[in-house]
Amino acid sequence: MTASTPERTGKVATYCYQCVAGPDLLKVKVEDGVATAIEPNFDAQGVHPADGRVCVKAFGLIQKAYNPNRVLAPMKRTNPKKGKDEDPGFVEITWDEALDLVAEKLTKVRAEGLLDRAGYPRLAASFGGGGTPTAYMGTFPAFLSAWGPVDLSFGSGQGVKCYHSEHLYGELWHRAFIVCPDTPRTRYIVSFGSNIEASGGVCGVWRHANARVEQGVKRVQIEPHLSVTGGCSAEWVPIKPKTDAAFMHAMIYVLIHENDRERLDVPFLKHMTASGYLVGPNGYYLRDPDTRKPLVWDLTQGKAVPFDTPGNDPALDGRFTASGIEVGPDEAIFRHDGVEVATSFQMLLDHERTFTPEWAETICEVPAATIRRVANEYLDHAEVGATIEIEGRTLPFRPVAVTLGKTVNNGWGGYDCCWARTLLACLVGALDVPGGTIGTAVRLNRPANDRQSSAKPGLDGFMDYPWNPTDKENWISRPQIRNANRTLVPLVANSAWSAALGPTHLAWMQQRHRFENFPEPTQPDVWFFYRTNPVISFWDTPAIADVVAKFPFVVAFAYTHDETNHFADVLLPDCTDLESLQMIRIGGTKYVEQFWDHQGFALRQPAVPAQGEARDFTWIATELARRSGILEKYNQAINRGAAGVPLKGPNYDFTLDPATPHSVETIWDASCRAASAELTEGEEDHGLDWWQEHGFRTIDYPRLQWFLYPHLVDNNMRFELPYQERIFRIGQELGNRLHESGIDWWDRQLLEYQPLPVFHDFSALIKSAVLSNLGGREEDYPFWLLTARSMQYSWGGNVSLQMVREISQNIKGHRGVIMNAGRAAELGIEDGDLVEVRSPLRETRGRVVLLQGIRPDTLLMIGQFDHWITPYAKGFEMPSMNSLVPMLMDLTDATGSAADIVPVSIKRIGGAQ
Repeated sequence: MTASTPERTGKVATYCYQCVAGPDLLKVKVEDGVATAIEPNFDAQGVHPADGRVCVKAFGLIQKAYNPNRVLAPMKRTNPKKGKDEDPGFVEITWDEALDLVAEKLTKVRAEGLLDRAGYPRLAASFGGGGTPTAYMGTFPAFLSAWGPVDLSFGSGQGVKCYHSEHLYGELWHRAFIVCPDTPRTRYIVSFGSNIEASGGVCGVWRHANARVEQGVKRVQIEPHLSVTGGCSAEWVPIKPKTDAAFMHAMIYVLIHENDRERLDVPFLKHMTASGYLVGPNGYYLRDPDTRKPLVWDLTQGKAVPFDTPGNDPALDGRFTASGIEVGPDEAIFRHDGVEVATSFQMLLDHERTFTPEWAETICEVPAATIRRVANEYLDHAEVGATIEIEGRTLPFRPVAVTLGKTVNNGWGGYDCCWARTLLACLVGALDVPGGTIGTAVRLNRPANDRQSSAKPGLDGFMDYPWNPTDKENWISRPQIRNANRTLVPLVANSAWSAALGPTHLAWMQQRHRFENFPEPTQPDVWFFYRTNPVISFWDTPAIADVVAKFPFVVAFAYTHDETNHFADVLLPDCTDLESLQMIRIGGTKYVEQFWDHQGFALRQPAVPAQGEARDFTWIATELARRSGILEKYNQAINRGAAGVPLKGPNYDFTLDPATPHSVETIWDASCRAASAELTEGEEDHGLDWWQEHGFRTIDYPRLQWFLYPHLVDNNMRFELPYQERIFRIGQELGNRLHESGIDWWDRQLLEYQPLPVFHDFSALIKSAVLSNLGGREEDYPFWLLTARSMQYSWGGNVSLQMVREISQNIKGHRGVIMNAGRAAELGIEDGDLVEVRSPLRETRGRVVLLQGIRPDTLLMIGQFDHWITPYAKGFEMPSMNSLVPMLMDLTDATGSAADIVPVSIKRIGGAQ
């Protein structure tokens, strides 16, 4: 029925993947069937980037397994009324009763049709933690694959509160779902709020510590508050919230207007970017009429030629007279004979001409001298012209990087910042080369096994990209899921990750009011959720609670009671991290600082028996598939690799009989054999017993694969910068489609589709949007409220663990609302006072923590708290900004994201405890 676990004594190999900074390999010390300690897995020394070490969250796994507040048996709701103040009346039931209850609902859905009257899926599902739940949910992804259309758009933070814009633009420009420095080789990092010492896990901390000691790397941390990353940096620059774009525009100005052109990487700009492409009077590339290839001005011939003409020397800047065509939206053709055109780089020069450090100082309140110095230090450290040998290949060596943190790289200004960050790398030739700014995983492009495989030649010399269609014939006018991601956001593509990266707040917002000329905002008949708590983790959390309370049937895979499963109809307790079985891929390049010289697989295995009636997730998924009539499709999905490992390859076949329900051990034994065969090209087929003994297995991963640059060179491709002609055209087409459908409520978002980002004072824009929608005077909300990552509580899945709480209390910011000590004195607020923080939406309360390391106009709340059901955590009295941040269309950018920032006031309402 579930993975068997002997009453063993010894050390059991497994992994921790509680956040996207993993997976980390570890061992569990077991004595007489009881887990007593978590230890690093030093068998992974030389394989794992941190040599088998784990971060603080992993050490809480034992308390997680033995938590007395766990849900240890299936439960059903007995009170039909749902509300925050309603007692659900949960009572224990058997697994047969619970699964039959869920299967009855699923069977009814299939009988009535997988799509409802509005065309939306009747089944919805939500998962948290940046995709990490798939490393714990066994074969449930195969169940979803077998089911058919599932609405994944009800977000719990992903898509709007994550590194959202960086995901989309990064994948467009250099197949980088997340961006990272080449930490082992870089020497100068400009970090705009990237809190890597908290969000990078043990690999991030380890690699950056080594870089400081071994390379003497200088990191300049630019952010409104002094984070733990700022505390580990060479310099902290306290910038005004949400003005990072102004700082970066000024850095670009210094590089292109205050330094000799020869100091930049001119060959890289000419031949690895679109800097030489000619731009016509309508803002589109001037093209050859016959081939439609963009033209460049060839300095050797003194005329315009197609960009890929052999031996051409394109002009980097300048204006010229040339003939050709422009291709506008919806195939509009503009023909030109002897018209003045400019290079894309010249367009950049003109665009940035007013963005001086002195101008930026008035916006971001950082001295112009500081901005100019940082820009010049970045250029000085770039070592333009230097090379390095990687695995026998000579590559450019550019040891400088710019990184962005959450709230900088999403919401209004996210386009500016992601573009500027990537352009700064291009100016010195530091994009996806050793030492520079490099990408990690790929998620929106396919295949997703590595970045190089997905980087295929497309139009105009760039990488192909799977835009959602905007032409009249193919535009998806009727949304397929409730956040309308493919209808509204061409850039989000159509991968398994796209639904979670659309404007996920729209799915929640539409449950409260209908958008004009859009389908009826129906509810899902059945909603599953796992390892997520959107009633705590999303914006306007009381509104989320009201929506969830109205869902007709909610199934929660439950660890403890919490604020979201308070509204559930059925609770299904799955085995925790130390009790269940699963295999995942490890290694290669994957998120944040997870850069390996190896790749392979790791096994998560039961170290201790399951507590109570908890069941392995694979067993749950198999039973749901069997009882809802999709067992054969489910097994076929497992065979295809929907659970992580394809069971059939060129030299092996371990596929399961589709007609038979298989045990947990049978399924993962086949996966283990397929993984062994994949790694050895069919020569070995070690089963579950071997993997349980060894824990993981890897093969070499070429370090050359860390960098996309050589792949582009080998395939005659270039980076799509600085000029965004495709974004400009696609935005025009999207506007045409929306207006033809009578939709004008997305017009503000359409304005962002510009070939070069049009700067706005984004902090002023955000404050104006909040106040104009919710009311209030600007002088009543003089502070900016921000949030920051906590390594201890990252993703919030361990808030009920005493050990994690004890450790976090050693970090002062985890005790309440962080405020500047000097500003607090002016308002008569003392350390530890009870304060009320109010936004135009509502208020919350907490204890104040006074520090010098925060701007006087800024408040900070760590993580996501305000719990009122979750055991233990509900007693923290820790405030959260989520209840204060509204879901507003005016705060939503073109990619569908917004930012964790809101104007607030603060007042003392009580003394220290």
